[in-house]
Amino acid sequence: MPVEGFRFQCVPGCSNCCEQKGNVYVTEGDIERAARFLGLPREAFEARYVYRTRHQIRLRKPPKSACFFLADKRCTIHPVKPVQCRLFPFWPELVEHPAQWTAASGYCPGMGQGELVQIGSAVETAHQMRAAYPALYRQPGSGKISPED
Repeated sequence: MPVEGFRFQCVPGCSNCCEQKGNVYVTEGDIERAARFLGLPREAFEARYVYRTRHQIRLRKPPKSACFFLADKRCTIHPVKPVQCRLFPFWPELVEHPAQWTAASGYCPGMGQGELVQIGSAVETAHQMRAAYPALYRQPGSGKISPED
């Protein structure tokens, strides 16, 4: 990762980020937009695709795929994809830790490609992630909530 900024350009046909282990957290707005996009009542969308814990909301995982909305290496809800998906790879854990950025570039061919993104812009985008998912990004020592809560 260059000191002066980051480079990223999504590679057409690549869905490597969608196929990684982990959860896709969603906001109430994400749920509303996706339900509307799919022509489903919010309640029906949520019953089928959303899992809630006391402090987190995430997409359910289908039995044999990384995501219900990944088909033929394409996101079927791309125009309304969740904040977490839209902001990748400019997540706080990647932007703030060069080793994590480098590790993610091992599976993401778009990292290191494209126009230079200034550090300030990358940090601002990472802040959007913190704002969308405050329970995931509590300050150290503040009693961070685990995703299972």
